[in-house]
Amino acid sequence: MEDLDVMGQRVLLRCDLNVPLRAGQITDDHRIQAAIPTILALLERGARVIVCSHLGRPKGKVVEELRMAPVGQRLEQLLGRPVEVLGTVVGEEVLAASLSRADVILLENLRFEPGETANDPNFARSLAALADCYVNDAFGSAHRAHASTVGVAKLLPSAAGSLLKNEVEKLSRILTSAERPFVAVLGGAKVSDKLGVIGNLLHRVDSFCIGGAMAFTLLVARGEDVGGSLVEKDRVDEVRGVLAEADEKGVEVLLPDDVVAADSIDEGAAHETVDLAGIGGRLGVDIGPRSAERFAAEISTAKTVLWNGPMGIFEIEDYAAGTKAVAEAVVEATRNGAYSVVGGGDSAAALKQLGMDDQVSHLSTGGGASLEFLEGIELPGIAALTERKNG
Repeated sequence: MEDLDVMGQRVLLRCDLNVPLRAGQITDDHRIQAAIPTILALLERGARVIVCSHLGRPKGKVVEELRMAPVGQRLEQLLGRPVEVLGTVVGEEVLAASLSRADVILLENLRFEPGETANDPNFARSLAALADCYVNDAFGSAHRAHASTVGVAKLLPSAAGSLLKNEVEKLSRILTSAERPFVAVLGGAKVSDKLGVIGNLLHRVDSFCIGGAMAFTLLVARGEDVGGSLVEKDRVDEVRGVLAEADEKGVEVLLPDDVVAADSIDEGAAHETVDLAGIGGRLGVDIGPRSAERFAAEISTAKTVLWNGPMGIFEIEDYAAGTKAVAEAVVEATRNGAYSVVGGGDSAAALKQLGMDDQVSHLSTGGGASLEFLEGIELPGIAALTERKNG
């Protein structure tokens, strides 16, 4: 971004302001706060900033509950200056506003326009017409080849914002220069979402601690009975091969040996902590205390820690103990000098829920984007900036 001459220029700034809403109220403004430094930096350098973002999944239609007005109000509060919130994304009214004297403009939800997710060239040209140059600061959307992340970058002088640059630098450190021992803690529902990450980290890490529902597919691959727990049966053979490769490379894979077993995933369902062998027909909804202790002990040895994915259904208090134990262990390792990176999505939400989001080395703003980056996939939004620079 520092390479762009923005004095007196209109800058189209793609942010990731996709925040959770409940009854029209923002319940977590972390992504809005993360966008503030780049906006302020552009304003200080004399730019007029046209902010754009998506919100939710309106699928190319106007959805009243997903308008950007609440985001604009919070953005205005955090910036301490007026933000003009527009009711549309492109068109004559928006073009006129972009030429006005307003310092900060917020466009309506990008995904109200079907051309956004389709990366439609005409829609990209309409967005580009609003500005003199473009800055992408939306790491959380960099894995999407959309008009606002790829199409516009090919039409205007373009650069990465400070948030995007920081994400790339912090996550790249995990992949290129991680200090050993390196412990990766993975959780979440589906092992299929994390197999690429596991494969890309196998020759980089010393050990994996794997919890969440994804652990049950690995346990089945090891010949364990997991009762009624979630298992991706079509992935068992592939997982068996990954475990064999880990053994060959001397990478330890820690899996739960005790779990919280419940009759259902619903809050208030009958549940108890049992050894894995005692799960019966029930399903595992969290790692047990013994497993949490083993994971924490492993994390305590690390000089580098990556955590992505909760250990159970942490949104329900009775099933949150494993995730809390891992969070505390990651924070403690950080205090002891480890470099810790927590992936976005549920892991970030869990840390924030526990009030620990400022106690790790790096808390990513990207969920799917951080996963794909750690998997070694080139993200379209970043590739578009690189191509523009090299071009």
